Amino acid sequence: MSRTILDLHVLQTVPPSNLNRDDTGAPKTAVYGGVRRARVSSQAWKRATRLAFDTLLDPAELGTRTKRVAELLAGRIRRIDDSIEEREAWELAAETVQAATGSKIEPPKRKVEAARKNGGDAPAPESAYLMFLSARQLDGLAALAVEGRADIKAFLKDKDTKKRAKETADTRHSVDIALFGRMVADGADINVDAAAQVAHAISVHAVENESDYYTAVDDHNTDAEPGAGMIGTVEFNSATLYRYAALDVDLLRRNLGEGLREDEPVTEPLRRAVEAFVRGFVESLPSGKLNTFGNNTLPDAVIVKLRSSRPVSFVGAFEEPVKAASIEDYPQEEASSGGHLREASERLAAYVPDIERAYGVDDADTWVLRVGESTRKLSALGTEASLPDLVEAVGAAVARRPAPAE
Repeated sequence: MSRTILDLHVLQTVPPSNLNRDDTGAPKTAVYGGVRRARVSSQAWKRATRLAFDTLLDPAELGTRTKRVAELLAGRIRRIDDSIEEREAWELAAETVQAATGSKIEPPKRKVEAARKNGGDAPAPESAYLMFLSARQLDGLAALAVEGRADIKAFLKDKDTKKRAKETADTRHSVDIALFGRMVADGADINVDAAAQVAHAISVHAVENESDYYTAVDDHNTDAEPGAGMIGTVEFNSATLYRYAALDVDLLRRNLGEGLREDEPVTEPLRRAVEAFVRGFVESLPSGKLNTFGNNTLPDAVIVKLRSSRPVSFVGAFEEPVKAASIEDYPQEEASSGGHLREASERLAAYVPDIERAYGVDDADTWVLRVGESTRKLSALGTEASLPDLVEAVGAAVARRPAPAE
């Protein structure tokens, strides 16, 4: 059966930075090919991509992931009917979310005890774990809650009404839910399988973390009080990263559903989601220690593959770590080159056609974005394009692909 799979491969060089730290504050690492590599977790880059959607998509196409789902829904309930007081809205929201997801929505015990101890008001109900709902799902649940306001518990006990609540929570998924999935521990029937896979980014070369000793001066120190007001250390590294993500376009299509507006093609939600994912993943950057290091780089190279078989990562090109080049490694006319990027690009340019031929998966449509002379050999892999043109071309190609037969 023919499939539609989108692969994204990115080479990105970052200067001294700490994009994603572990529990000790050190940059995350992993051993690959027998050496220590810099690593940025998939979770960190997925979140950065989700945050990028805020500038790429209409808020109505996005979701919110929060434990404070009752407060979020209550706000929508009160916008529908402003005669509903806040606490009544909390109760309506809690009962409705519980019916829709099977999850208990109640005030956290620690907050209840703290309020009782301090003589404060009872806190708002919350879910025990992060609840991920789309803007349209929240709007639908708010309308349902207002409809059953007179006796919400009896209203939601009705079999047909409870079915409506579950259907509301399980249709019209937002782009971020459709891409990254949703797990509801108490309501597996409304779980959403993620259409996107994001690998942990790793450096193409060996890395050793370094430590920066810093001081801060007290502005009100006098000559009699020399010295720093604070001292500390922060760990960092610098790396050329290989980043990879795969998108099951067919699953994304099913998760999103077809367009419901008469003024747009039925494939429009899919096209917008794919374009947002490509652009968001390519341009996003985890924000760890960003103010400290200002490591605002963009990728040096992007390869996008649209396949009909299965996803294929090219990380194997870097199982043998790339060694830093010096200017002596290149002819005089290329003497300004060096570092890790050129060899990483050459490794990819050789590895991609080899593995695709070996496994008979060399029928993919391919686009290449690259910057500078060091990435020149990658141009042979596909059609070169700027990011705006690449995103538009990929979106159009996906929209043309037929949906698989059920």
